[in-house]
Amino acid sequence: MRPLVLLALLLLAPAGAHALEPREGWAVAHSAKPYPTLLADLRAAITAANMGLVTEAGPTEAAAARGVTIPGNRVLGVFRNDYAVRALAASEAAMIEAPIRFYVTERAEGGATLAYKTPSFVFAPYADEGGAELSAVAAELDAIFAAIAVQTLE
Repeated sequence: MRPLVLLALLLLAPAGAHALEPREGWAVAHSAKPYPTLLADLRAAITAANMGLVTEAGPTEAAAARGVTIPGNRVLGVFRNDYAVRALAASEAAMIEAPIRFYVTERAEGGATLAYKTPSFVFAPYADEGGAELSAVAAELDAIFAAIAVQTLE
């Protein structure tokens, strides 16, 4: 499946869908924090890391407007211009992956889940083309995304 189709399926998954669990290239952490709190803490951690919240999308509010109740579900795209410039210089094709996304989901049993694909995993298909510079960008972003996740989950 193409990544965008997979993302769309995840975003539109019915309330009975399986909870997110670790998978190759993903960081997944379950939290006892309620969904709104985890989402607010993620936004604060993104700001504290001096990263930009570039995009937000999720079906929860739109479904509610249609009278359909689904668990909280939100994707936040995060990036920063200096990383964009460096990644673009290393591999024009790699920029299709920016912004890199965090995914927050409400858990049926309570709490919420924070997940993201690690930047090094996201940029791996472009490693040959992007060389050492793209690898350096990915490694720096890995550390930033991990720090954002840790702060969010505290």
